[in-house]
Amino acid sequence: MAETPDTPSAPPEGERIAKRLARAGVASRREAERMIAEGRVRVNGRRIDSPALNVTGRDRIEVDGQPLAEAEPARLWRYHKPAGLVTTARDEKGRATVFDRLPPEMPRVMSVGRLDLTSEGLLLLTNDGELKRRLELPSTGWLRRYRVRVHGSPTEAMLAPLGRGIVVEGERFQPMQVAIDRQQGANAWLTIGLREGRNREIRRALEALGLTVNRLIRVSYGPFQLGDLAEGAVEEVKARVLADQLGLARPARPEGARPKSAGGPGPKPAAKGPGQPAGKAPAKGPGRPAGKDPATGSGRPAGKAPGRGPGGGPAKGPARGGGQGPRSGGPGGRGRAGR
Repeated sequence: MAETPDTPSAPPEGERIAKRLARAGVASRREAERMIAEGRVRVNGRRIDSPALNVTGRDRIEVDGQPLAEAEPARLWRYHKPAGLVTTARDEKGRATVFDRLPPEMPRVMSVGRLDLTSEGLLLLTNDGELKRRLELPSTGWLRRYRVRVHGSPTEAMLAPLGRGIVVEGERFQPMQVAIDRQQGANAWLTIGLREGRNREIRRALEALGLTVNRLIRVSYGPFQLGDLAEGAVEEVKARVLADQLGLARPARPEGARPKSAGGPGPKPAAKGPGQPAGKAPAKGPGRPAGKDPATGSGRPAGKAPGRGPGGGPAKGPARGGGQGPRSGGPGGRGRAGR
């Protein structure tokens, strides 16, 4: 038997097929691996059934019989999800999805995380599966903030276990940032921040303390905020803002050319300002309905400074992607699903 040389082999050329599919916006990397296992992907005319394959620009890739398009620059949108929509491409129960309600001129996009059926607020959308994966990873460390209305009269002592980390049905949740904003009749408004994305985490944690959540609104995801974006509206984050927040190289543009948002014109919000319906004065808080709904004030407890650190609290101006950040004054913004 011949001796194997000690010199390490060169790294394989190209990139994994699932990663290429994700970068082209076909699906997330995990979903792309499922598509490969189902035999829906061909490379150079040959069907593959394993993602353990590297491809280069010389390879011909087909998905469901269609040639794979070239990967476009990564883009990101802020979407104000209304309650009553599911965050999935297709729903087995036939319910309306987030993607059914997007403007027809939008490219194919995926959600960064998800919000459950009855949750509202900021949902990030992207055309790039690798960007989706990056923003969802716990290692990113971005704080997600929620405005939460519960039935009951919570006290700081009652909520203290959330700040230490709580175990629910054998599952340990990481410590949360919790503040009581106001008691309003039989309900109380809380601001909750967390850095992980477990299924219905906030609802389950509060139920374990004897509190029922009757409204949940995500107001920020790292440096990106709901701001005054109207319910159902979608707005693209500018390319330079995305590059600054993620440490990406800024897209090059010809000398003397005027800057414009990523990918050309893209979808325009229906409002004259971020989330502001045409002909109407801007709401005083994110997604604020008429009247004195306490869900529409600040994205943080009144009188408290915004959090710092990577994605902790409101980012500097441009990081809002065009929307105003939550103001102080009361429970405001709109929350997250999946929580």
